[in-house]
Parts: sequence; C-alpha cells; structure tokens
Amino acid sequence: MKPLVDCKLYTFIDTAYLHGRAPEVVAQCLCDGGSDLIQLRAKKSSAAEVRAMAGKILPITKRANVGLVINDFPEIACDLGAEFCHLGQEDFFDAGHKNCADLKKRNANVQIGLSTHAPAQAQRAIDAGADYVAIGPIFATGTKPTAKPVTLDYIRWANANVKIPWFAIGGINLKNLDDVLAAGAKRICVVSAILNAPDVAKACAEFRERLGN
Repeated sequence: MKPLVDCKLYTFIDTAYLHGRAPEVVAQCLCDGGSDLIQLRAKKSSAAEVRAMAGKILPITKRANVGLVINDFPEIACDLGAEFCHLGQEDFFDAGHKNCADLKKRNANVQIGLSTHAPAQAQRAIDAGADYVAIGPIFATGTKPTAKPVTLDYIRWANANVKIPWFAIGGINLKNLDDVLAAGAKRICVVSAILNAPDVAKACAEFRERLGN
C-alpha cells in the first residue's frame, strides 16, 4: 500500500450502512473506486463477528494494495495482519492506555490511529505515539449524531500544528469538500456520502478524482 503520508481517501465498511450488502462486496467496490484506506467499523458486532468479517475483507484489500483499518479491536488487527487499528478517545485513554506502542506488542507492524475532537486531544494523541489522527467531526453527521461539530476551524488548526498524517472526518460530501480542502485538509474520511450512494465504486471514484492521485 501507499505510505500513510500519501494516503488521501479513507473510506469505511460501516455495518450500519451496509443496507443488506456483504462487507466483502462493499470492500471490493471501495477498492475499485480508489480508496487508499478502508476501515471496518461494526459497533454492534461481537469480536468474533468482526474477526470473521475482517478475515474475508483482508484478502481483497491486500490484493488491491489498500490498507485495512480495524476499528476498536487492536488484537484482531495484530492477529490477522491488518495494517491499522483505529480507536476513539474513550477506547484508548479512558481505557487506561498511555502509549500506542503498548498496542503493538503482538504485532509491531500495526499502525494506530486515534480520533480527536479538539486541539488538546490531538496533541495528547500525538504525544502517545499515534501514527495518524482523525480530526472531526467537521460537520454534523448521522454516523455520530450526538457529537458536536468542530467546524472548519479545527482543520485550520490541524493544518498549522499537526505534523503527523491527519484526516478530516464528519459529514464530508462532494458539496462541502471544496471548503474542507480550502481550510487545509489534504486527507479525508468519508462514510455515508459513499455508502449511501447507489453506486459505491462510482461515488468513491468521484471523491478520488477531486482529491487527485
């Protein structure tokens, strides 16, 4: 896969948005559409179910040279050889973790991403050794309806202050993408704007084209 710093389009297999489609089918569509990274997010699934899904998805992403991100389960990412694990603030710091290196003891090659919702959280994640951070939610999003939007101001702050790779996330679509890029984002996460589209691969490709190679 591309070096993380060169990854621009981060997409999702979110089980809340599968609409009856098999996760591995969506994975192939996202790869075909030009994703650089794909996160498996299954908030209502058990660890065993996530492991089974990831086992079907990983050969598809490996074949396409796309990085697979496992949400919430570092042990699954480590055991299966996924490239990344992503954790929220509550799943990392509130769970007692202090350094991302602690999560890599089973597999040193797994990279760790952390969600952040404010500058102080971003700095704390960087200090903890995160390989990348998510910056958001920029706009209101049905994916996390209770989360307060952090607005484009957080992107502007990240552009000036965050030196590791970071991805803008939250309510990003083709209509507001230009504003997100103008604020300084070079990498974006897209969930519903792609997964709710009638043609996932085509929707993904539209974002890919706007972001460039």
